Amino acid sequence: MFDISVNTHFAGAHHLRDYPGNCEHPHGHNWKVTVTVRASHLDKLGMGIDFKVLKQIVNEVIDTLDHRDLNSLPAFRDKNPSSEHIAEFLFDALQDRLSHDRYRLYSVTVMETDNSGLTYYGRQ
Repeated sequence: MFDISVNTHFAGAHHLRDYPGNCEHPHGHNWKVTVTVRASHLDKLGMGIDFKVLKQIVNEVIDTLDHRDLNSLPAFRDKNPSSEHIAEFLFDALQDRLSHDRYRLYSVTVMETDNSGLTYYGRQ
């Protein structure tokens, strides 16, 4: 097995509805995101997935979040744009595009700060 990852980031504003503290107020983050694809075997060039292809697909989805008020997006109108929900959103948006007989989306890691983040592996 090969785990192939790309790192990216996006800036966005949000607030957490009903949060008992400062995060209930609008604020922003520079989220760091790692997307990992797991390949079962390599192509004839010796790649699980080309980094260029992986980056292009990931960045197309990340661009839908970048420099946005996340609370105003349809995906977060009825649930808080927490790091957990952002990771789930990204996973769901990427899953079909990163499915192939050779590889599949394995995980999405979202770092809200340099020291706080999580990894989502999809619905098991």
